[in-house]
Amino acid sequence: MAGAKRTVPEELQRLMRYLPESDDDERARFLTAADAFVGGSAPGDLSGFSPLTRVKLWLAKEHRLGDLETVIRYERDNPQAHLVRGRLSPSVEVPGIAPASLPREVTRLKNSEMPLVTKLTDMTWVEGRLRVRGYAYVRNVPVESAPRVPAMAWLTDAGSRRRVVVRVTPRHEPRATADSKQALHCYDWAGFELFVDPAKLRGSHGWNPSTWSLTLGVWASGRPHRGGVVPGDIGPAGHQHAHRLDGSTRWVSVFRKKRLEFEIQAVEAELVAHSLDADLLTLGVRGPAERPVERLVLSHGPAGEPVELEYAAEADGPDGRRRVTVPLSDLSVADSEATRELRAHAVVGGHRVPVVVAEGVLSRAHPTAGGREIEVGVTAVDTLVLHDRARQPVVDAMEWVDGGLVLSGSYTGPDRDRVMVLRHGERFEEVSVPVEVADGRFRAVVDPEHHDSHGDSLPLRKGRWYMSFRSVQDWDDSHDVPVKIRHDLVPRLPLVHEGARRSYSVDHRFHDRVFLAPAHPLDDSEKGAYRQRVLREAFTAEQKAQPLREAVFYNSFGGKQFSDSPRAVYEELVRRGVEVEHLWSVDDQQVTLPAGVVPVEWHSREWYEALARSRYVVTNVGIGDWFVRREGQTVVQTWHGTPLKKIGADLLGTPKANRAYIASLPHRSRQWDFLVSPNSFTTPIMRGAFRCETEILEAGYPRNDVFHAPDREERAERTRKLLGIPDGKKVVLYAPTWRDDQRYGGTRFKLDLRIDLEAAQRELADDHVLLFRKHPKVLDSIPGAGQGFVWDVSKYPDIADLYLITDVLITDYSSVFFDFAHSGRPMLFFTYDLEHYRDTLRGFYFDMTARAPGPLIKTSEELIGAIRDIGPVTEEYREQYEEFVRDFCHPSDGQATRRVVDRMLGGGSGS
Repeated sequence: MAGAKRTVPEELQRLMRYLPESDDDERARFLTAADAFVGGSAPGDLSGFSPLTRVKLWLAKEHRLGDLETVIRYERDNPQAHLVRGRLSPSVEVPGIAPASLPREVTRLKNSEMPLVTKLTDMTWVEGRLRVRGYAYVRNVPVESAPRVPAMAWLTDAGSRRRVVVRVTPRHEPRATADSKQALHCYDWAGFELFVDPAKLRGSHGWNPSTWSLTLGVWASGRPHRGGVVPGDIGPAGHQHAHRLDGSTRWVSVFRKKRLEFEIQAVEAELVAHSLDADLLTLGVRGPAERPVERLVLSHGPAGEPVELEYAAEADGPDGRRRVTVPLSDLSVADSEATRELRAHAVVGGHRVPVVVAEGVLSRAHPTAGGREIEVGVTAVDTLVLHDRARQPVVDAMEWVDGGLVLSGSYTGPDRDRVMVLRHGERFEEVSVPVEVADGRFRAVVDPEHHDSHGDSLPLRKGRWYMSFRSVQDWDDSHDVPVKIRHDLVPRLPLVHEGARRSYSVDHRFHDRVFLAPAHPLDDSEKGAYRQRVLREAFTAEQKAQPLREAVFYNSFGGKQFSDSPRAVYEELVRRGVEVEHLWSVDDQQVTLPAGVVPVEWHSREWYEALARSRYVVTNVGIGDWFVRREGQTVVQTWHGTPLKKIGADLLGTPKANRAYIASLPHRSRQWDFLVSPNSFTTPIMRGAFRCETEILEAGYPRNDVFHAPDREERAERTRKLLGIPDGKKVVLYAPTWRDDQRYGGTRFKLDLRIDLEAAQRELADDHVLLFRKHPKVLDSIPGAGQGFVWDVSKYPDIADLYLITDVLITDYSSVFFDFAHSGRPMLFFTYDLEHYRDTLRGFYFDMTARAPGPLIKTSEELIGAIRDIGPVTEEYREQYEEFVRDFCHPSDGQATRRVVDRMLGGGSGS
């Protein structure tokens, strides 16, 4: 096998991934595949693979399956990381594997396998010097305390190769550990600070145009490692910038090939003024007195084949000032919605040079016809650029006040029916804020600590919220206009505000794109995979040594809701007057709780303490295979659905099977005192699919007692009023599940929208509203939400309230239809991809085509018709619905919560 091979065959990868869970036949097939791939290999033949892959392949070659399983488990526990042994000749090490039992050619680490990882975190001018902060470490070599030998740094002139050494000061930078996304190593002292003094780069005869690269050197594992500084992606760490050294020279910090460099440039052409008169844009430019600007060149289109426009420069003053006039008709592309960028250069002495924008000259947009404008803009490095674009709001004033963040600026677009939309950069959910527009100005106030979410006042979730203007009539974001920030305000960023719940900052990306960022609710001691491992292991062990608290710790859908069966258990305990503390998992402060319930931030130090010390734990999802119930603790697993789709161990034999997770299921189930089953159909499935080794209490789901609650009518009326549903309107609830093959990555799924919402509005809006509830894993905003017919109820706290007001449920393969069947109201199944979903994505436990308590519908047109004619449809499926209820909705007597709490408190068997 040639050493250049770098890819393990797919079948061998699959067999090796789950080798610890394999049976004898699978192990035999693995050995056959391994022999075919590496059977005749020498140690050096594996050099093209990553370190741990080399170790695994060598152990496979030698049929050392026990050691190979050790490596596989180690890699599962420590993804993207490994130990390094030795200082002069470092090698990869796996605990439990004797180093001498592996060839040095297999374990020895090459320089390329110990890369220097760098990141710029801040870049600011301080008293005439450029302060550069960041972090630098050698991957898999921890930096847990202040380095005894500081890192080195030097600047190198690209032309003369002259080198200038820069002093480096170590800094404590926990972000380095969190950013590494691994749990094995601590890089907290990988931070650095250095100051670049431009005076040290000046030549004996003054400033010379030059380019300087910055190099960091770190000594680790007996050898030097060097590399450039990689930029961040926001703020001063993510943007190039310029700084005036004197009237004719400037400093430009640039990123070239993802590496920080510095340029010293002569200023040969400046923009000193600009104005618009009728249809002519006048630009005042100035060059050296002895070499005035000859003409201006504007170019647009691809850099390789640009379209160029040239304009003569006319004398306009004694100081080298010139005037350039540009007809607006040359710049405009008003028949397009796109933005056209025109790059500007001046011709001075026969050579093209950038046009630097003079200090005090501000960018400005000049309105043109068709809702467009020509912006005389400034790039991140203070050079001139022109934009022909739709009219955009540009922030020129901002401040934090008691009511939130006040943003104001120029905007010559429509002065009516505008809202400012804050759109999350990763989740794509949206929040609208009123905006005032008048006399070419706008003003908006954003209160990040309080936005209305179905009657609850919640802070904005962590992350970046980008701002845009939108017409109130628009159905989606396709015509949004971004909110920009004027270039002279950029140095003020980030603008930070300490709120009552957390801190908030205004910052920028892509130079002038402004966003608002609520801080992460966890502190530095809790963020990242490494800190979470410390909390799971060391901190949890400390807490288990403390006495149990008379408390109930609730977890509903990973801290995302106050809902479901845990909510029903809480309400029953309160009704009984049981004297316990009530602690509730809350993810990112996005849940509002009743008075007396203590929020506990998901995966915080307090969260681990509550899990280790609460007498009772009530959860409707898994906690993790690291969790071990302590003596005296009662753990109630209520789960959250009757399964249609195959789950857990029942996925064995399919590509969806996670053998490692399935192998952990017996341990996970042993941490529960009992598992709640909703019906006799689900009980045997839970026993097998969860490899359950604990009691299964077939009590019915506490969450479904709501259909029998004596106050259900009052609760329904409260919900209608809270949502603001008009009297007389029928409620259609659409609650689909996610599609495994429609994703942005990981567990972030796309909205797979197949309903023609505009057609549905035309046909149904007179007497219906459509409540749209996305699955929590699905991102994207819902088109048409807020226009009167479509209502986004994805963040409504508890779907049970929505069931009570729903006249017709639309779903697909979600388990919601098992719950909603308790209502007896009609259901429609929008199963446009039934065969693909059933046969390719997921298997089913029963034939949905024969058992569904409503029609399976393929097209949006059929779906709209079925809603309109729901009476005949209901009658057609009456018998099938009744049969479904008999098989899947018993027990259903409103006593499920009582049975669960009796068993939880030890007051009975739960029968």
